Amino acid sequence: MPTTSLADVLERNARHADSLSPTFFESVQDVQEPAAVSVCCADSRVSQEAMWDVQEPGWLFTPSTIGNQVWDIHDGERVVDGSVLYPIEYTGTEVLLVVGHTGCGAITAALETLRGDKPEKPAGVGKWVDLLAPVIEGGLADDRIDPDREVSLVDQLAEYNVDKQIEFLQSQADIPTDTSLFGFVYDFQGVYGDVPGRAYLVNVDGETDIATLEAAVPDAYLDHVHRLL
Repeated sequence: MPTTSLADVLERNARHADSLSPTFFESVQDVQEPAAVSVCCADSRVSQEAMWDVQEPGWLFTPSTIGNQVWDIHDGERVVDGSVLYPIEYTGTEVLLVVGHTGCGAITAALETLRGDKPEKPAGVGKWVDLLAPVIEGGLADDRIDPDREVSLVDQLAEYNVDKQIEFLQSQADIPTDTSLFGFVYDFQGVYGDVPGRAYLVNVDGETDIATLEAAVPDAYLDHVHRLL
């Protein structure tokens, strides 16, 4: 297991700062207008800036939650999470990416909770697992999901969860109807294909039909379109 220290953390930041030109932040000193907001699962193996090859500040707004959930609870109701909504509401961002990933620990935790396989979790973790549990319960009842497939149940449910997060966003008045919603699954385990680190397109504005997804991308990226369900 990797270890670190304060000195190591400071050294890493020093390398980062030393690599930047004096004008690196010049264009975003007073304002941010990110091209996209990418909601990804909070996972050390999944770097949002890296997966979209972000080299400049201000291009990508990057909230992460357990299980790439786009919602939160306010006054007992599900609402769009503030970190997701902020760039849509205040910076003019019109593209929203929902990114699940293979081998998702949040999906696994919610599945184990439904099965009663794990003890109670700390409140800050348990809240998000509990919010995810109804999605997983719905997925288990979906005829497209089969625990006996060669593809793992967790990976099937991770894709199902991306669909449900986009479905929720489409139902919310806070999200303008002209916002483009794209769903991806980031694959570092060879589940969708043989290119580690590829983000596979699985949903466009709620559409999941493969032909529809393929029609939405340039021909050069047709191999980036794939679904398990």
